[in-house]
Amino acid sequence: MNRIFVEKLPLFNAEARHLLHDLRESLDLAALEGVRIIQRYDIDGLTDAQFEQAVRLILSEPQVDVTTATLALSANETAFAVEYLPGQFDQRADSAAQCVQILTGQERPLVSSAKIVVLDGNVSADDLARIKSY
Repeated sequence: MNRIFVEKLPLFNAEARHLLHDLRESLDLAALEGVRIIQRYDIDGLTDAQFEQAVRLILSEPQVDVTTATLALSANETAFAVEYLPGQFDQRADSAAQCVQILTGQERPLVSSAKIVVLDGNVSADDLARIKSY
């Protein structure tokens, strides 16, 4: 099983900027200083070389994305993941699996994806619960 985290560079991460604005305005979270959104992919059934090729050509855009094998958080950051439940259709994972199958010319790999939301700032447990339910 290979795992990769893909994050847009701050200049290109419009989704994170919009979420930050929305959370500050809708939930009145003045202590929230920043938001990062990271896509996580888990892929099973590829060699290391195929995985590196898939990361470079399918799972990320090298000009605007940063890819890492581990998720690094600073002391002031809190993170949670949003993913589909077993049995729910994950279009992002299915599209990635189809593209990887075309790339390798082999059996379709198992792919799962999740969106990781990283909150920067003094976020209390109550605030985190409000954000998750929002």
